[in-house]
Amino acid sequence: MTLAGKIVTILGAGRSGRAAAALALREGASVPVWDAGAAEAFAGMSEGIALHPHATPEQAQPCDLLVASPGIDTYGPLVAAFAQQAGEVIGEVELAARHYAGRIIGITGTNGKTTTTELIARILGHAGLGGTACGNYGLPFSEVLLQTNPPAVVALELSSFQLETIRSLRPIVAVWLNFAPDHLDRYPGVEAYFAAKLRIFKNQTAADTAVLRAGESLPPLAAKLVTFSTQDESAEWFSDGQRICQRGTLVLDMEHDSGLRGLHNAENAMAALAACQALDIPLAVMREALHGYSPPPHRCELVRTLDGVEYLNDSKATNLHALESALRSQTRPVILLAGGKEKGLDYSSVLPLLRDKALACVTFGQIAAPLMNLFAPAVTCQAVTTLAEALDVARALAPRGSTVLLSPGTSSFDQFAGYEQRGNTFRHLVNQLR
Repeated sequence: MTLAGKIVTILGAGRSGRAAAALALREGASVPVWDAGAAEAFAGMSEGIALHPHATPEQAQPCDLLVASPGIDTYGPLVAAFAQQAGEVIGEVELAARHYAGRIIGITGTNGKTTTTELIARILGHAGLGGTACGNYGLPFSEVLLQTNPPAVVALELSSFQLETIRSLRPIVAVWLNFAPDHLDRYPGVEAYFAAKLRIFKNQTAADTAVLRAGESLPPLAAKLVTFSTQDESAEWFSDGQRICQRGTLVLDMEHDSGLRGLHNAENAMAALAACQALDIPLAVMREALHGYSPPPHRCELVRTLDGVEYLNDSKATNLHALESALRSQTRPVILLAGGKEKGLDYSSVLPLLRDKALACVTFGQIAAPLMNLFAPAVTCQAVTTLAEALDVARALAPRGSTVLLSPGTSSFDQFAGYEQRGNTFRHLVNQLR
């Protein structure tokens, strides 16, 4: 795609917007960047880019190509106003894909994307294929293309927001980890969220591979299907939570060959192994790559053990499915810390797991009271305001041999800047306990 002489308007001055602007500028386009923030939001922007702070829909101007950042609502008034005067509307990952000569492994799912993306990138690196994690995790895809020698293959994590604006992006391997309702504060319904996720398969052909969790309800796909499961032993890849087998043959022992633990991480590992096998990477190379690997922070991360009680930081659990996965993987009695922003989710499906896994629950944040009222029939429950208060209550309730699990089940934006800040705060508070 030739951008020379074109006007490429970027909406959003965050990291992905900056990378998109730099790539478009390199390709010869005139590049204005618009952002609702003040002038300081543009600090460090590349020279030659026109900066427009305090952007409003009324300021929309014509352009050949509009690149919308994923953090800006695709269906919101700002994008709608600029789109009316744009030749085409895409996202940053689509812009990068049009200028990338290598191969893409795309990863999506409601939960597990980041760990799976890291695992795939690690395997690709050991195989000498680059090993760059990008997209919704790691570097913006456009930033990867600005490197002197872009990798031969990228592990591209794709959120529903990014998938909304792809047009020609084609993963040679598309990984679908799972699906559960989420982001209903942005989408009109679960069907719209599902449709956005499904776009990862939009441009695949029979020459490509789709790696799926067995039992996912998907329409017929053009690509070759490879399934994985921790429940269905007929899937091509199966794990009991420790042994990972392909068609009955042991491939990886998670306890001895990696730092991964739990059924959810077994699924992530199987998806990564299946995706990289589609590129003909030998199993021995993949096993070597995963040796000693530990998941990223905030994903059932063991902070410490104090007085016989484990404290786990699962702040990345920003939706119901992640909360359920965390509870399901626990082998010790749980004191659950849950709560945060109201996202319109229905938490009633977690009640059977609470009865089975939890001794008590402490809710906090914006949805503390509604969650307490919902959970109370299943488990002893108390509502507080802050995470610090929740931890104090949980410690008093937790007997030796139990686990205090921060798995909020919703986003953090009522009290924190993001799940990372929430998880870091929890880690700090736990490490201060005496």
